[in-house]
Amino acid sequence: MYSATRNFGDGAVTKLSPYISRGVISTRQVFEYIMSTETPWQEAEKLIQELAWRDYWQQVWIAKGEEINTDLKNPQNPISNHQIPSAIVNASTGINAIDAAIKELYKSGYLHNHMRMYIASICCNVANSHWLEPARWMYAHLLDGDTASNQLSWQWVAGAFSKKKYYANQENINHFFGSSQKNTFLDIDYANFNKLKTPKILCETIPLIMDLCLPKMEYPPLLEDKTSLIYNYYNLDPAWHKDKKMQRILLLEPSKFKRHHVSQKCMNFALELSKNISNIKLFVGEFEDLLRHISPDKIIYKEHPLNINYKGLEEPREWISSVTGYFPSFFSFWKRCRSELMQ
Repeated sequence: MYSATRNFGDGAVTKLSPYISRGVISTRQVFEYIMSTETPWQEAEKLIQELAWRDYWQQVWIAKGEEINTDLKNPQNPISNHQIPSAIVNASTGINAIDAAIKELYKSGYLHNHMRMYIASICCNVANSHWLEPARWMYAHLLDGDTASNQLSWQWVAGAFSKKKYYANQENINHFFGSSQKNTFLDIDYANFNKLKTPKILCETIPLIMDLCLPKMEYPPLLEDKTSLIYNYYNLDPAWHKDKKMQRILLLEPSKFKRHHVSQKCMNFALELSKNISNIKLFVGEFEDLLRHISPDKIIYKEHPLNINYKGLEEPREWISSVTGYFPSFFSFWKRCRSELMQ
C-alpha cells in the first residue's frame, strides 16, 4: 500500500516524520517495528528505503557541515534572485493544489513529500530563485523540519546535488493530487520547460521573515551541578536514560534559531513533546550560559551537527544501520544498508 500510493496526496503515508525529526523515535525503532509485523521484505522495502534516506541526508550533513547551505555538487543555474517568490509565501500561485498545500502547511505544519518537490521546482527552476532562501522558508514551517533532508532535497531539485533538475507539470500535479486544472503556467509539456520564461506571478520576491518568541524565563530553573542530560530541538527522546536519576534540561539556544528559523507552531509542537520527559527543566540561553551552572564533565548530550559547540560526554544517535560516513549518492549508501538490513 505504501509503495503504491505514497506519491499521491491522499496516499498511505505514516506521518511519523515529525517524531523522527524531533528525536522522539529513531529510524532504527521504526525499522524494528516494521520487521516485527513480519511484512514481507518486498512489501516493506520502499518504506525502509525512505527511512534510510533520512539517515543518508544526516550523514552528508555530518560530513559536510555548513557546506550543506551551499551548492554541493553543481552550481545552480540560472539564478535571478536569492529570495522567495511572494506568490509562494502568500499561497497565490494560481495553481490550486499548490496554494491549498501551502495553506495547509501554515495551518498544520504538514506538507506532502511530493508537494515539497513541486514547490521547490517552481521556486528554483521556474522562478530561478536560488534554493537556499525558499528552503529555509519551508523548513521554518515544517513540524518535521530537518535541516539535512530539507536543504539537500532542495539542492537535488535545483540540480545542485544531482545531475539534472526536477520538473513537474500541471498534468503531473493533477494526477497525484486529484485536480483537473488547466491553463496554468505549468500546463506545458516537459520538453518546453527549458524555454519557459519566469511567469509574472513569480517575479516578485521577498526575503524570509519569521517572528519566533522563545519562552521567557522570568524565573530561571534552579540548575544543580550534577550529571545532566541536555535535550534540544533535535533530541526530545523520552526514553533516553529513562530509569536513571539525572537532571534533564531542554536547552533552547537563541543563536541557533536565528540561523535556523522555525515558526511559533513548530516551537510549540516541540515544547509539547518535551512534556513527555519527566521533570525536564527549560533553559533558554546559549550553551556557554549553561556552563556557568554545570561543569562540562557532568554534561551528557547526543551527537548532532548543531551540537558542535557543546562540551561534555557525547553519546551516539541511533541509526537504521551501522553504515556511516559520506557517500556521493544515496544508492551507494542504500546498497550497503540494504545488504545489512536483509540479514
